[in-house]
Amino acid sequence: MVKSYQDLLVWQKAMELTVEIYRIVKLLPTEERYALSDQMKRAAVSIPSNIAEGQARNSVKEFIQFLSIAKGSNAELQTQCLICRQLHYLPEAELKTALALSDEVGKMLNGLIKNLATSH
Repeated sequence: MVKSYQDLLVWQKAMELTVEIYRIVKLLPTEERYALSDQMKRAAVSIPSNIAEGQARNSVKEFIQFLSIAKGSNAELQTQCLICRQLHYLPEAELKTALALSDEVGKMLNGLIKNLATSH
């Protein structure tokens, strides 16, 4: 049994994704340092934050709801990364790393939601 959200591998991976996003947004053009950069950081921070909040609620139904919100934030972040790709704002290697982490987090969220829904 998980004692803390910090024990969840998906939370740990989401934290890794958040740190990666904070690192790469520093590479954005100056004019995007406050617009797109802030949006990307907010979306990234929302993912582990919602995982943590949901797990702390001690209700499977609420946990699933917060995991779904985290999934939405992850999709938002992926979209913002794709916008950066289309505008050639970030190096492709940096985007590939971030998108791969995001894909992994998405799969982990889906798996956890499915597992919780079937065991409840």
